[in-house]
Amino acid sequence: MSITAKTKICMVIGDPVNHSLSPQLHNAGYKALGIDNEYIFVGCRVTSENLSDFMKGVRTMNIRGISCTIPHKISIMQYLEEIDDTAKKIGAVNTIVNESGKLKGYNTDWEGIVIPIEKITSLDGKTVALIGAGGAAHGAAFGVTQKGAKLQIYNRTPEKGLEITRQFGGESFGLDEIEKIKNADIIINVTSVGLSPNENETPLPKEYISANQVIFDIIYTPYETRLLKDAKEQGATIIHGTEMFLQQGIEQFKLYTEHDAPVDAMRQALLNTMN
Repeated sequence: MSITAKTKICMVIGDPVNHSLSPQLHNAGYKALGIDNEYIFVGCRVTSENLSDFMKGVRTMNIRGISCTIPHKISIMQYLEEIDDTAKKIGAVNTIVNESGKLKGYNTDWEGIVIPIEKITSLDGKTVALIGAGGAAHGAAFGVTQKGAKLQIYNRTPEKGLEITRQFGGESFGLDEIEKIKNADIIINVTSVGLSPNENETPLPKEYISANQVIFDIIYTPYETRLLKDAKEQGATIIHGTEMFLQQGIEQFKLYTEHDAPVDAMRQALLNTMN
């Protein structure tokens, strides 16, 4: 690898961002394809207050690609010239591509949700409960309802959930009604509750999880969250956050580089980092 003045910079932004494995994931892909002199991927903590200044910097420095994580998936949309139709429908962006100073937003989160679930079961006709109503929830809601699922959202402020269900259908509940989640076929945590270093936290009491459910936590650090450990003990089928992270990253990789992602190399890089 030889970094030169021609090397294109891609980065993940968020607050916090230190936990992100996007640099390991994407750089492993560049290396596997032998394009690690053409691209480099880094992480950058950007606060909400500094987002406007950061976006000026993206244009000034001609940053090639931006991966957005919490809390920027919705607020960043105001700074873009163009938004992909799917991302528009979702109402959130997790991927930005810079084409000669023109910034276009995409959403690959929904594929990161749908593809791992559909490897296990069909979504058609299933009741899917989302815990949380932030940027990631928009992508999940779009994805599961596109595939014929019935949507439930549980959030601290039910009004936020209502905004999503108005768009995609379904029901919105407050966390004080979380016991109703027992009736869901698939439960997806789209909050940051349980994210390292708060590994002992869980968004869902263990007694509401049963063996006939699929539990999917989009958090991938730690590899096995408290929610997933509890679900395993209850006999539920679990999906690790690494699966979503890998899938959405594969789609981003294509957008940034215009190369198909070397999936095996990227998956292995993730697993190596986890172990």
